[in-house]
Amino acid sequence: MSDQRRVAVLHQACEPPVVNGVRKPQKPGGYQDSGADIAYVLQSKNIKVVTPKREPSPSRDQGWTFPDTEDGVLEAIRKGATTLWANTILFADHPLQKSTLLDKFSDAVKMVGQPPKLVEQYDDKNYVNDLFRAEGSFTMPRCWVINSSQPSQVDLSTLPFPVVAKPIRGRGSHGVKLCKTEAELSHHVSRLFEESPIVMVEEYLSGQEGTITVMPPSDEHPEYWSMPIVVRFNHEHGIAPYNGVVAVTANSRLLSPEELSCDSNYARISEECERIARLLQVTAPIRVDVRRFKDSSESAFAAFDINMKPVGPSELLLRSLTAVKNMTGPGRPGRENQASLTAIGAAGLEWDYPTLLTEILSLAKPLSDLRKISIAEEEVK
Repeated sequence: MSDQRRVAVLHQACEPPVVNGVRKPQKPGGYQDSGADIAYVLQSKNIKVVTPKREPSPSRDQGWTFPDTEDGVLEAIRKGATTLWANTILFADHPLQKSTLLDKFSDAVKMVGQPPKLVEQYDDKNYVNDLFRAEGSFTMPRCWVINSSQPSQVDLSTLPFPVVAKPIRGRGSHGVKLCKTEAELSHHVSRLFEESPIVMVEEYLSGQEGTITVMPPSDEHPEYWSMPIVVRFNHEHGIAPYNGVVAVTANSRLLSPEELSCDSNYARISEECERIARLLQVTAPIRVDVRRFKDSSESAFAAFDINMKPVGPSELLLRSLTAVKNMTGPGRPGRENQASLTAIGAAGLEWDYPTLLTEILSLAKPLSDLRKISIAEEEVK
């Protein structure tokens, strides 16, 4: 039986809204590079891919993906798309959530991605931190929030330096800095206030860093489950560099079965990441960045960042929270070193990049279902 799916990949063209005075930074190019990777590789697996251009060039990012505007999504559907891969940043007023012109297609058309209403709320690192602390069973670094309207509420001199400071809504390692002194922190916070009225400061976790991709339930897996752990190294000033500067293949590797079996902390943090995904009601993969409190194999891990749009680099809740994340992977000419952290984890399952993408594609849900998912009012309170 032939595969009847017709997939259109969407890239970011809609500017994220200002939420509580903060706008999430856009990625230059709007994820067209990773979107082209997805479209190209799916096509190589004999899955029909709908593209704006009839025969886009494998050597170019453009022409493979549709803009995530209302017109762009409608064009993809008019060209025959039955599944939309939302390789973009979603939010509550995004056309995929709000467009009335999409209403008549929302039951028939499926989408790979997170519920838009959830993403906007979870992009707020402070909200997620509060949610996890209220739940009470997650291991997290200490955290302080500094508001530009009342900066004196946090006495910087009392903080346990070094600390990590970052914007409340961010992208990747943008604005994330390890500050070793009060003066350095004060200067960096002042710079962050130029783009965000709220800044988050976290206890610096000095031990081994890892990242764990969690997959949502499916026909094969009735519960949330985690991929093998990928560890990070060669940090720059204590922070994992953005993959636009350093490819993740140069500073990340899969843990061996022997390493996993010798340390129960790995299994413990993997189970915790699965509970995080369950609490957040995610419908596509997320990637949770974790780090040991101390540089010791006996030290426990804490979750510091959740990536709601994964298959991309370490993006500094918990050092910052990110799903489907920047889904970069090899396949197109010249992209051989662009495997994402999630793709590296998938290799531990003996999945190559095309297999990973087809597994994620199988998670697609009707757009109407994703539109209905929202955060319970009691959680918002």
